[in-house]
Amino acid sequence: MAKGPKDQAVSERLPVARVAVDISLAHLDRPFDYLVPARLDAQAVPGCRVRVRFAGQLVDGYLLERAETSEHQGRLARLERVISPEPVLTPEIFDLARAVADRYAGTLADVLRLAIPPRHATAEREAPQAGTPRDPAYGSPAPARPASAPPDPGSWSRYPAGAAFLAGLAEGRPVRAAWSALPGSALPGSALPGSALPGSEWPAEIAVAAATTAAAGRGVVIVVPDARDLDRVDAALTATGLDHVCLTADLGPAERYRRWLAVRRGLVRVVAGTRAAMFAPVAGLGLVVLWDDGDDLHAEPRAPYPHAREVLALRAHRTGAAALIGGFARTAELTQLVAGGWARPLAGSAEALRQAAPRVRAAPDEAELARDAAAMTARLPSLALRTARSGLGQGPVLVQVPRRGYLAAVACARCRAQARCAACAGPLEIGGSHRTPGCRWCGALAADWACARCGAGQLRALVTGAARTAEELGRAFPGVPVRTSGGQHVLATVPAEPALVIATPGAEPVAPEGYAAALLLDGWALLGRPSLRAAEEALRRWLNAAALVRPGSSVVVLAEATQPAVQALIRWDPVTFSERELAERAELGFPPAVRMASVTGPPEAVADFVGALSSSGGGLPDRAEVLGPVPVEPALARQDPAAPEQERERALIRIGRRDGLELARALHAAQATRSARKDGGAVRVQLDPAEVA
Repeated sequence: MAKGPKDQAVSERLPVARVAVDISLAHLDRPFDYLVPARLDAQAVPGCRVRVRFAGQLVDGYLLERAETSEHQGRLARLERVISPEPVLTPEIFDLARAVADRYAGTLADVLRLAIPPRHATAEREAPQAGTPRDPAYGSPAPARPASAPPDPGSWSRYPAGAAFLAGLAEGRPVRAAWSALPGSALPGSALPGSALPGSEWPAEIAVAAATTAAAGRGVVIVVPDARDLDRVDAALTATGLDHVCLTADLGPAERYRRWLAVRRGLVRVVAGTRAAMFAPVAGLGLVVLWDDGDDLHAEPRAPYPHAREVLALRAHRTGAAALIGGFARTAELTQLVAGGWARPLAGSAEALRQAAPRVRAAPDEAELARDAAAMTARLPSLALRTARSGLGQGPVLVQVPRRGYLAAVACARCRAQARCAACAGPLEIGGSHRTPGCRWCGALAADWACARCGAGQLRALVTGAARTAEELGRAFPGVPVRTSGGQHVLATVPAEPALVIATPGAEPVAPEGYAAALLLDGWALLGRPSLRAAEEALRRWLNAAALVRPGSSVVVLAEATQPAVQALIRWDPVTFSERELAERAELGFPPAVRMASVTGPPEAVADFVGALSSSGGGLPDRAEVLGPVPVEPALARQDPAAPEQERERALIRIGRRDGLELARALHAAQATRSARKDGGAVRVQLDPAEVA
């Protein structure tokens, strides 16, 4: 038995452990070697959690591998203890986490925090074990289940390439589809149990794809934006009889870890969940599914800010798995994958689209309202009012309002200048009928407000929210129930009886037999956002709402009909729109046609980072272009109006897509240089940010 300092016995078998310590500093983003005490030899298996002493402190980490020797020339410290012998970090997830960190200029520690949930000791003891023996060196997953008969294709018959896609899944081929889902119900006789709700064929179609993959003995990862979508997918998977688990943050630490362990131990091969499920350690992965990839909930708000679409595409590419990515709308990023040959389009036939889609018309709001005094009461043109009255005779009518609240913004009634807070210059809002205006930023009331430009004291609505819209429509349609969904009160479903359902985008409830009509209000508020993705996001929100309407029923959008996004909605043609968006971004040099990094922070810190970026490692590639820095909106202390404003700047760095990894390496090297110096101020570095405006 080998001896170490203080006569502590060191393991004779593979005495060196390489450990990824849980430290996010870029200059420490590498494994470190430790000696394995003989007393921990059996427990110290690759993939387990360990505790080590690092820079005089005890920190957690993951044991990556055991080795005979170390390249480190000095004396090695020992593992302090094995937190748990459970091998929670699989080789596939480690490789994926390292690739994600490299792609987003982040650290492995940050990605592993996203990939592996915190340990819960009681759940770990109680979670069932697999009945098959495992490799003690790495807890290899249970063997694949024997293949079984694939399910009936169901509503996939609506897609000309649907049968070929399912055949590829059944054969285990890496078929990758950019899915343009059809709205409404399936053709007669094709629906699965539990998919009778309008707009709910997409959960049933995902369930069929998952069951086909599982029947071939391979695993599935399904990621959806929120809990409501997950409930629908869960119901569809249950209807197929498929053994699966759902992973969400609201399960609680014990239950979430228990389910995660069931996946890790190979007991379950089909996982559905929200964003965090993209790292689920599914054995023998055969299919990744991402629904509604344009939803901003798929973008991780924690460093290194990965997007579920990129992570799942990278995972499918590395494991040879199939991929099904899409929704009712099509993002420019998904079109980029199609243009590059990584994925193929999967869309419904023209006949199926005609049978499933509603009829969409545009109503210009300002001009018609000016001519129609009766319509002013409900802030709707006569076409929208007629559509609502007709729909209420047959069932509920959906009214989508871009913003929640009552009057989300107000302006001077005389000069039309936006009303702002005297304390912090934040925008004023009115929270309800007969309420005093207040600041959205600091909360200060403005009972004696007077316009700084003209001195007038009267206010007018600038942006009308869902609550005020419900009040106005209640007066326009007396006796009709009005239901609201949005903010902290989101409805999952509404009854089939006639009612007005006022909902903000993303909070639209499902009606059992579909909505009889839909009104999409204030299109200018969505299209006029100062964002690169304003038109794309507006179309996505409109299509998601219109898909809940009965086939052939009326949808009215209050927006100028000549706008490309409105035309795409009327024709139900998101693919052509996304191709146009991608072409325009390529011409202007915006993502996803290029890779772009955003560096935000105090002016001195941004300047220091750009300087370090030019001198660190191999330096910034010559092909990269630095834009700015320019000032950004101050980070106001909204809870304390007297707190000083923090000046912030942002620099953008863009480069061709082929050189994206080179840019990521340069960004990581610059962060390592600054973190090693331990000065220079904090900056936020984000590759391919969702918003660059």
